Amino acid sequence: MGAPLLLRHAGLLAGLVLLSAATVRGMIALDVTDHPDERKAHVHPTPKAGGVGIVAAFLAGVAVLYEEPGHFARLANPYYHGLILAAAAIALVAFLDDLRDWPFTVKLAAQILAALAAVGSGLYVRVYDLPFWGPVDFGAWGGPLTLFWILFATNAMNFIDGLDGLAGGVALIASLFLAAIAASRGGWFVYFAALLLGAGIAGFLPFNFPRARIFMGDVGSQFCGFVLAILGVAAARFDGIPLSFLLVPMLLSGVLFDVGFTLAWRGLAGENLTRPHRSHLFQLAHRSGMDPRAISLLYWGFTGFGGLAALAFLAAPAEAKPFLALLPAVPQLLWVRHVLGRARRAGIWPERGAGKSPARPGSF
Repeated sequence: MGAPLLLRHAGLLAGLVLLSAATVRGMIALDVTDHPDERKAHVHPTPKAGGVGIVAAFLAGVAVLYEEPGHFARLANPYYHGLILAAAAIALVAFLDDLRDWPFTVKLAAQILAALAAVGSGLYVRVYDLPFWGPVDFGAWGGPLTLFWILFATNAMNFIDGLDGLAGGVALIASLFLAAIAASRGGWFVYFAALLLGAGIAGFLPFNFPRARIFMGDVGSQFCGFVLAILGVAAARFDGIPLSFLLVPMLLSGVLFDVGFTLAWRGLAGENLTRPHRSHLFQLAHRSGMDPRAISLLYWGFTGFGGLAALAFLAAPAEAKPFLALLPAVPQLLWVRHVLGRARRAGIWPERGAGKSPARPGSF
């Protein structure tokens, strides 16, 4: 059913790609500028907020589902309305942040409210199928755990958006893998929503890679992370045949590992986690002399590897699933060893005095 369904909606998806591209062109003309500083990779003022095109395409596509009563790819109304409200809210606040550069505390408060809107509508996971343990019912903790997942994935995509094409390519590949997996298992809402997100990113990415004419900004990176996190929740519980909650974390393994490793290292070093820094793995690799396009392509490869591992995970017998779930960690461990070795040889790691930086709080 997946291939005929894709052909049926090919015109809509093509239109959404064009809508996204046209919106991105408009944002370039609007020229909401991201100015270079010592923490950023770019050296020339560059327009940002190109993620408005991704948001516009996704919400336009979601409106099609809403306007078709009884559409097989719709969630029940409370969940559907919760998703629309939360996604629109996160996009609006992130866009205003791109315009006004709000402190991190304001952005985090907005993210929490948006995530609460989704969880409050019932979009949360209570039973988690964990490697080695099997299904674990967290009861009342299911809501808070889902809330943490949404916030972590949203900010992880935001933090990783530091090189041309990195976040956009990761989100596009993750969306396509998620759509293919959902179609193979009859998860039609996740299938359709992932394709809508992918269409929006496909319209944006040519403007951002291999050389950025515009950045996606917080409105793009936060929105992509938020929607992918919600789709992970929907796939695990609400959409057709329940899929494992581990699928989206496996797809985003490169992003989640980079952010998790960096936060853990900075925390253990006693640094202020709300202060700006340049010690993400992708930043250390770039600062040590690695070509930024190669780094972006490598992170795309991590996502593709995670997608192949996810496909194998779903097809494997129960006894093999724990090992396949952990398989995406293997290239991450090799990557961290390579990056830290390069950074030490270049004399840029560990950072000195990063926790005492006088820079404005609110950006990672």
